Amino acid sequence: MIKIANICKSYNNTQALQGISLEVNDGELFGLIGPDGAGKTTLMRILMTLLIQDEGQAEMNGLDVVKDYKKIRQLVGYMPGRFSLYQDLTVEENLSFFATVFGTTIEENYELIQDIYVQIEPFKNRLAGKLSGGMKQKLALSCALIHKPEILVLDEPTTGVDAVSRKEFWDMLKKLQKQGITILVSTPYMDEAGLCDRVALMQEGEVLSIDTPARIVENYSSTLLAARSDEMHRLIVDLRHWEKIDSAYAFGQFAHVTPKDDEMEAVELEQYLMRKKHNNLQVHEIAPGIEDVFMALMSRDQS
Repeated sequence: MIKIANICKSYNNTQALQGISLEVNDGELFGLIGPDGAGKTTLMRILMTLLIQDEGQAEMNGLDVVKDYKKIRQLVGYMPGRFSLYQDLTVEENLSFFATVFGTTIEENYELIQDIYVQIEPFKNRLAGKLSGGMKQKLALSCALIHKPEILVLDEPTTGVDAVSRKEFWDMLKKLQKQGITILVSTPYMDEAGLCDRVALMQEGEVLSIDTPARIVENYSSTLLAARSDEMHRLIVDLRHWEKIDSAYAFGQFAHVTPKDDEMEAVELEQYLMRKKHNNLQVHEIAPGIEDVFMALMSRDQS
């Protein structure tokens, strides 16, 4: 449904995208995963025909994003990262407006948005600007779906909303996928990567890896240890200064530590930290997650 081949884009002297190539299959829920500045939004705007790439080619369901931009805008639903609906119109007025733009009505495609819209319908006469973050999210998704698109493009849709709303939103995406809609979603949240069929890990305009979340984690071949003490900042500094350590990063209450020697056991790391006079130590081996893989790939790319 989506084909991207060697897409490059620069802003003045800044390279935003550097030879991006990937494909999204029909009916797939595909994630672009990466921090701010990775190039996710630029890539999505090119796919949505809002920007023109410097090099490369992109197609949406066989249509070229430059030559066929009018046709693409009819078959794609887009939810930008920033809430962009009319804040001085009510919920119902916004939805009716977008339906009219695409030559349809709320009634004609209500079945598609029913599970989402029913949650905000009691507030249909409230101004969009007065909605909570979660409600704005649901309204924006309803407006993106009202014309029954073949492809849904969502740019960081869960940024700035609470954990409950995030979970509800991903549940809604799974239901939409079952209706045959191809979904491309971007997110800076590594925990959301596991909810996608496949993901592309992005950093500074490049793709570091493309695969299923499970296979990406399986490709992490190094030993990974978790450590904590009463003085976490000093612990990380001590770890990074030890010649036997490849990397050490803060992950929540622990530091995730990758030794240069894959045979290093937790007891050796603990003994080193005891010599550094750390108190209340906890050290154990752990299984890697997507974020650990991302950090390893990023370090390898920078070196």
